[in-house]
Amino acid sequence: MIRYLYGHQLNNFPILKETMLRDRATQFKDRLKWEVTVDEHGFEQDQYDPINPLYVIWQNRFGTHGGSMRFLPTLGDTMVNDHFSHLLRDGPVADPQIWETTRFCVSPGAADSSRVASLLMLAGAQLGVGFGLTHAIGVFDARMVRIYRKLGWQPDVLGTDGVGRDAISAGLWKFDIETLSDLAEKANVSPDLSQVWFEQSFGRTPKTKVA
Repeated sequence: MIRYLYGHQLNNFPILKETMLRDRATQFKDRLKWEVTVDEHGFEQDQYDPINPLYVIWQNRFGTHGGSMRFLPTLGDTMVNDHFSHLLRDGPVADPQIWETTRFCVSPGAADSSRVASLLMLAGAQLGVGFGLTHAIGVFDARMVRIYRKLGWQPDVLGTDGVGRDAISAGLWKFDIETLSDLAEKANVSPDLSQVWFEQSFGRTPKTKVA
């Protein structure tokens, strides 16, 4: 199932939290060789995890992490504004209807990584529609272009640095009902079930302010 959890809620799900942070270390440090910080517990965390972001997490049957990504409103601190503003053609983004997405991670133990990726994209779209947002903004590398194309939700590229496999881009993903329906079909999940997962976390009238 999909869980939507703010940072302060993660401690209520210790197995989910621990396996998510360890999977992030495996993906970003061990596999992708990013310069990230991994602590003595094997957890990958950065300066944005302590400021109460909203995590979208695919939870496996036994309560472990299957995949996740992280959201923050652009009115506060964000990775794209703090570290990648050179990719933004119109300067830093600060809009209550645009949230940043980062740390897209699929567990290395996922039985079907493509489906987990599809479920995360669906959950991200559900979050945007449910909160009445217009767009998500994020930074991605060249390897993700093919994945976004395959999943059927490609961003509007704002700017790119580098070429080929070394290219890094910033992009905007538009939130709308049509995209949500298309992603539900690709993930083989009914839109009604996607809505149920969302309402289990927020009810029918979610608050958009990060607690």
